[in-house]
Amino acid sequence: MMYWDGNMGAWVYALMVVGFVLFWGAIIAAIVLFARSMSPGNRGRTGNGPGGSAAEDLLAERFARGDIDETEYTARLAALRRARGA
Repeated sequence: MMYWDGNMGAWVYALMVVGFVLFWGAIIAAIVLFARSMSPGNRGRTGNGPGGSAAEDLLAERFARGDIDETEYTARLAALRRARGA
């Protein structure tokens, strides 16, 4: 059996301080990450407005770059909205 005389060395105190800092650092980091995940800016991008989607955003970017013309843009946008509504 091990005899405990109550006299801890300096390294034990140093380990206790490091453990204390790591424990509370982890608690604070968890709170900060939770708060950031719940903020309105990080809820995932749903488009430019109500009912928007990432596909519509991509289509709008292609139209803005000139990859597709206006008739193709409107036709594809209508097809996306029909598919989403079905």
